[in-house]
Amino acid sequence: MLTHETRTPYAGRLAPARSYLHSDAPAVSLNGTWGFTFHEQVPSTPPADQPAEEITVPSTWVLDGRWNKPIYTNTQYPFPIDPPYVPDANPTGDYVRTIEVPAAWLETGSGDSAADEATAGDSTGGDAGRVLLRFDGVESFMQVWLNGEEIGAAYGSRLAHEFDITEAVTAGENTLTVRVVQWSAGSYLEDQDQWWLPGIFRDVTLLHRPAAGLDDVWIHADYDPATGQGFIVPEITAAQQAFPVRLSIPELDIDVVWNSPEEVTEVPVGVVEPWSAEVPRLYETTVSNAAETISLRSGFRRIEIIGDHLLANGRRVVFSGMNRHETHPDRGRTFDYDDAYADLAMMKQHNVNAIRTSHYPPHPRLLDIADELGLWVMLEGDLETHGFGSRDWALNPSEDPAWREAYLDRIERAIERDKNHPSVVIWSLGNEAGRGQNLAAQAEWIRHRDPTRPIHYEGDYAGIFTDVYSRMYARVPETESIGRDDDYRPLLGCSIAESARQRSKPFIHCEYAHAMGNGPGALDDYRRMVDTYPRLHGGFIWEWRDHGLRTQTEDGTEFFGYGGDFGELVHDGNFVMDGIILSDGTPSPGLLEYKHVEAPLVFTRAGRGKVHVTSRRHTADTTDLALKWTITHDGIEVASGQCEITGEDGKPVAAGGSAVVDLFHPAEAPAAEPGTEVHVTVEAVLQAIVSWAEPGHVVARGQWEETVPAPALPRRRSTLPLAEAPAGFAETSLSDLAGLAVAGPRLELWRAPTDNDNGGASHNYDVTDPTDFVTRGEPSPPSAERWRRAKLDKLITRTLEVTQTQTSRTVRRRFAAPQQRTAVDLNETWTAERAADGTVELVLRASMVPNREWNDVWPRLGLHFTLPTEVDGAAWFGLGPHDTYPDVSSSGWVGRFEAGLEDLTVEYARPQESGHRSQLRELTLRRGGTDWVQITAEQDLAGRRPGFTLSPHSAHELDAAAHPHELPEPSATHLYIDAAQHGLGSRACGPDVWPDHMLRPTARTLTLRFRAL
Repeated sequence: MLTHETRTPYAGRLAPARSYLHSDAPAVSLNGTWGFTFHEQVPSTPPADQPAEEITVPSTWVLDGRWNKPIYTNTQYPFPIDPPYVPDANPTGDYVRTIEVPAAWLETGSGDSAADEATAGDSTGGDAGRVLLRFDGVESFMQVWLNGEEIGAAYGSRLAHEFDITEAVTAGENTLTVRVVQWSAGSYLEDQDQWWLPGIFRDVTLLHRPAAGLDDVWIHADYDPATGQGFIVPEITAAQQAFPVRLSIPELDIDVVWNSPEEVTEVPVGVVEPWSAEVPRLYETTVSNAAETISLRSGFRRIEIIGDHLLANGRRVVFSGMNRHETHPDRGRTFDYDDAYADLAMMKQHNVNAIRTSHYPPHPRLLDIADELGLWVMLEGDLETHGFGSRDWALNPSEDPAWREAYLDRIERAIERDKNHPSVVIWSLGNEAGRGQNLAAQAEWIRHRDPTRPIHYEGDYAGIFTDVYSRMYARVPETESIGRDDDYRPLLGCSIAESARQRSKPFIHCEYAHAMGNGPGALDDYRRMVDTYPRLHGGFIWEWRDHGLRTQTEDGTEFFGYGGDFGELVHDGNFVMDGIILSDGTPSPGLLEYKHVEAPLVFTRAGRGKVHVTSRRHTADTTDLALKWTITHDGIEVASGQCEITGEDGKPVAAGGSAVVDLFHPAEAPAAEPGTEVHVTVEAVLQAIVSWAEPGHVVARGQWEETVPAPALPRRRSTLPLAEAPAGFAETSLSDLAGLAVAGPRLELWRAPTDNDNGGASHNYDVTDPTDFVTRGEPSPPSAERWRRAKLDKLITRTLEVTQTQTSRTVRRRFAAPQQRTAVDLNETWTAERAADGTVELVLRASMVPNREWNDVWPRLGLHFTLPTEVDGAAWFGLGPHDTYPDVSSSGWVGRFEAGLEDLTVEYARPQESGHRSQLRELTLRRGGTDWVQITAEQDLAGRRPGFTLSPHSAHELDAAAHPHELPEPSATHLYIDAAQHGLGSRACGPDVWPDHMLRPTARTLTLRFRAL
């Protein structure tokens, strides 16, 4: 019998892989309470029938709190690399429960004369049919006993296994025992950058398969985009006695009866509405006979590659996608339908149209949701051997013939289970498993089994056995090179000839931006490439959700744990917190940026009162949308309206089309005083409820500024005695403002490093040619490491001069780091001036000038004010409402916004820089919800505006904490007004900040006006 250290993937009475089907044949869920006994290593004897404790199925025992702890690794195995062997210390769980088998399941004859007659003489399972025991997911190895008789064993954690227990089961009570071993030979194939979570974590079901039942059904609903005609290409797996079999699609008046297997053939169905991610049209379909009815939802669509274009229903498809692990902070990978539905609905709300099921087949019901809501799916096999990469792929199972059966079993089980879903448009062999003959064998198996979908595997750099070219984290210049027809530079892992072959295929970024912590940056640059070069078909962000596990400190403080928080021997830290939504499902600012960058409509000004609308849609026109517009003067709305999104011909804008839409007549727009900022904002909103959003949901947004005559030269303000300003000074610092004790300003170059600042996956573009992707060397040290070496977090102040008159106060300070020659001089000039409305304002003109010793980028350049904790919110005129940084700013728009202190920063799993809002014009600080001080920020001579961050913790406090609960109790509110910030990039695993968005040492001036309110 198979053991957990055998390469063979299964043994015993395992039934052939087949579709996950919705059938009316009897089935009993075995989910619920099971008996459970935990062992520190694999016992030498079979499980006992008397369990020690109880456990819920499905679940994972390490999240129960009683048995062991979860382990997170990314590219390493938590055990020695000695395939197929694993350590003696091998946590094992013995599950046991009683199952009740109806006597009718085992009796000859079903009581239905037609069914009895149809099954007469059937030798495939007896007149009573068969009893199957289905496991949808067990990590990582299972052995199954029924009534003390061993039934079989298998591994393949995210794959379905059905055991035939017909000969072992009896009517009435039976004892089912399952031994689950955490580490097995299969673990070497499942190193998938996630938590190791052993147990029966998906459904267990007892199935009665009628003797004349439909063992498997594959309804491929094809679509001819040239004619609009649909075709059913059926495959029925059933015994001769199962016929006649009926196919019914009532909505299409299809009612076909096949009297024998030989009659099962293609069925033309006439003109149909095709299925797509935008218009997920499904037709209720049944396949039935006397014994069983199978219910499906068929979507007619055709996926094909013509030249270097990947087409869906005859049109190029662009994937605005997310890599999606199955993860939940409380349940781990255990599935919940309502949560999954909400998850995918949130994707749709943020213009995500595709999922890569990284790196295994998801729970089968997830694909039902994808079919219904409309998402293109790249379905990935349960495979990754990344840990072998650290030893130059020595012993990698992908190249070892002894593992071939396991590889083929994995891809077969993935494809057979999910082949009926219209949402599944690409099969992916797996991820980061090196290269080798077993991967090629998988691809060859797929080609024979399902030629209707292309094959993906990123590691096939030379394109030997895959249909699409795929890469991870190719830089923007390399992405452009891939898209061009006139570029012959060698690509990663390719000769010149192989590069030419790869450039002849559709290109997909299976991972192109790493959404770890604050970021990712430069999403708009990648989308610009996709819109420019048709060979580029978009890609998938890494990844959708942080994998934080809800845990708590000894004193009961709750937080989301990551690698190292559970006492692991080896781990990969917070690299598992790399989602574009947080562990609890909170969208990050990165997701809001993504929504804008991937918007299905793009707006540009087409003249006063007109907008040019470009549709990026694949299928749908703009009938379902309305266009709302507003005009603001200095951020205050003065006019608004709504219109249809139609061109001059009165027709909706077609998918892929464009039109100029009239918003308002210029003469109807309110006049603006000279010098007023006039902005026009347009929003495409849903007109009616859809399955994933309510009416009014914003699908796309655009904004532009209208030209207004410049104001007359401002009248010189009168200078008043500084004592009349709403402020006080102590020695060299501001000491009170509008009646409250404050401190500052202090020049600040430091920010709490983001995960991307800490990332070492890329070259530093400041020293390496960012356009050179051919010459590849070792990555450069992380930005944060270089900043710490420069001691930017340890600046020391020296006051050079203080000059004070009745009307002004000038302070010159030098900020420098220990053992460094680098320095920045801060020159402050404070005055008091009377504004036009008579209010006396405190005015600060601060110039920041670096010396010539600097040789690297800075995190930020700005001023730090320490305010009382009473300051608890802000209102501002500038970019908002969420964070904006130099390379993550296109989703913000100019307006007036407000937020409480707790909403002005993001609580990432590891505290870091967040909350910067750029293009600041005016900031109002609040205390107790009441306006306290207004700060007006003037443009500098180059037209640049500062940004602000308001936080209960300083950059240094954030930097010192590994988790939010480790932050100190706030002792102040910290205001940073930055002349500039460094970009965010994607360097945690992807490219560095692009040179356009780097903050090189520079001299800047800030002019700020403070008034008490």
